[in-house]
Amino acid sequence: MQFSFFRSYSVPAALLICLGVALLPKPGRTQSSPSSSSGSRQSSSSASSAIQQEKAPTFLIDPAGPTISLVSSESVFFMAATLNVCGYDEGLEDSAPVRKRVRDDVNQALAKSEDARAKRDKVCLFIAQHRMTGSEKDISQYISLALYLSPPPELETSVDLPEMPPDSTQVVEVVPLLRDFAAAVDLHGIWLTVHHIYDEETDRLHDPLSKMIVGTNLYLKMPASTYDGRRFVVVMEPLLSPKLVNARIYGTEYVVVVSPVNGTIPMSAVRHTYLHYVIEPLLYTRANAIDREQPIMKEIRDAPLEFRFRSDTVALTVECLIKAIEARTMGTGVPEYKIPAGVERSDLPRYEHERQVYEEKVNAVKWATVKHDMTQGFVLTQYFYEQLIQFEKDPASLRDTIGEMVYSMDVEQQVHRARQIEFDAQADGDVLQRSKPRVLTGLDLAEARLAAGDMATASALARQSLTVHTDTLESVADEARANFVLARAAIMTGRPEEAIDRFQKTIATSKEPRLLAWSHIYLGRMLDLDCKRDQAVSEYNQALAARDGEQDTRLAAERGVKAAYTVNGHSCEDAEDDSGSDVPGKSGPPGSGQLGTPKPQ
Repeated sequence: MQFSFFRSYSVPAALLICLGVALLPKPGRTQSSPSSSSGSRQSSSSASSAIQQEKAPTFLIDPAGPTISLVSSESVFFMAATLNVCGYDEGLEDSAPVRKRVRDDVNQALAKSEDARAKRDKVCLFIAQHRMTGSEKDISQYISLALYLSPPPELETSVDLPEMPPDSTQVVEVVPLLRDFAAAVDLHGIWLTVHHIYDEETDRLHDPLSKMIVGTNLYLKMPASTYDGRRFVVVMEPLLSPKLVNARIYGTEYVVVVSPVNGTIPMSAVRHTYLHYVIEPLLYTRANAIDREQPIMKEIRDAPLEFRFRSDTVALTVECLIKAIEARTMGTGVPEYKIPAGVERSDLPRYEHERQVYEEKVNAVKWATVKHDMTQGFVLTQYFYEQLIQFEKDPASLRDTIGEMVYSMDVEQQVHRARQIEFDAQADGDVLQRSKPRVLTGLDLAEARLAAGDMATASALARQSLTVHTDTLESVADEARANFVLARAAIMTGRPEEAIDRFQKTIATSKEPRLLAWSHIYLGRMLDLDCKRDQAVSEYNQALAARDGEQDTRLAAERGVKAAYTVNGHSCEDAEDDSGSDVPGKSGPPGSGQLGTPKPQ
């Protein structure tokens, strides 16, 4: 990775503080999930020509095929069967019988062949050596890779390595080991013996999945034909845990991998992803209008949200609208009440009262859900919930009314509402994944303290991490991450020289795409504030070349290429007119004056 050294910056300290508060990228997170903690978000629905975006899995998605489809994949089957052999037992007791049958068939083949056992050991050793978190995210990277493999027996990546999702490239070297193992135990033959079971499960899932899609479209008043050129694909794989929902976005292709049991899948999670498929294009085309919600982000810094929701106004808005839709359409569990037919007119008041009581119970359950979402940090959920009440009375579709919802939002009112919320201490996802709260230590704690504005503690923890010197890859990664923490702390405390040095050290030592990309973005923004536009554009382009695969990174870098980063009260044109100097803020000491907040990037 090439980068330029910058010896001197005259950027005012207050400008740097605004720059640091605007977006604090969380390192190490290369995935996100719209529907579960196990999914990953690979790229956005709109791509710029300046960035090489992950291509859709060519063997999985047929460009001439249907807009919405339910399929199985032999490549995913091969990967899932191999993971099972190598100790993946998550959800085994709750899985469909075919999972145990395949495991038994593979074990029988292994018992007959020393060569097969040797090849099993090689592939399992690789998987063990690449176990990172001890959670379902370890499985997620292999599912991501399997979606990009050509059908057996070739089992080769269907696109060039730079065009694949970042998480899949971390384990791509397993492919030849997988191919050898599959041949040794004849996984293709086992697939042929169970493929009819997959077809039967597909048939059983067709109607409930279709019902969900039609029902969602009816509520939004948007026909499926609206989504020409985009695909929503549900991949069915019973060899995975039924609790695992792997939701992914590849360009314009939305892919969900699920494990059916008795004709059922986590339909609410699939619907959540489908809502992303429908709604994201409507809101990302209005990103500029949504940027005015930036003041809300300050109020949710202490919410237990994933970083992307605390740093990206569009991502937060999308999720809040989806949660509002889910609350409006949820099953409340309250027995439905209907006024009996043929009742006497004199009895109508009693029945009307009973119907009103029923509606109050239903609304109470829905409002409780909205309140919970708000305390989780999705602070626009109530706004959209109230808007949807009016939307349901109007014949116009969501496509026709979404603009009015966004543009008519009183941001100050929403900021005030968010300020009154006492946020939960922990996110729903963490509660489900852990039996007890996670205790943050080391650089994880440093990140948390930095996000909370405690720069002193964050810096101390990061410096402490730098005192541990080993030659392991983990130590090198920690060194880069520690420098990244120190760089952002330096920005927010008005020490530009140190920030530059730390960002450059991060770039020199890190192999993590997200750290690299955001280091270049920060350097580009500092150069923009120093009125060095050409050098800034070079940094933004290097951020794009890092291929983080995350939407907040791509948007920040693309916007940096298109227009210089600015803050209110500062412009390079003004600086050039000030006594012939091209240095912003020369009229006063660093940090002086009312500089306002940075323009959202």
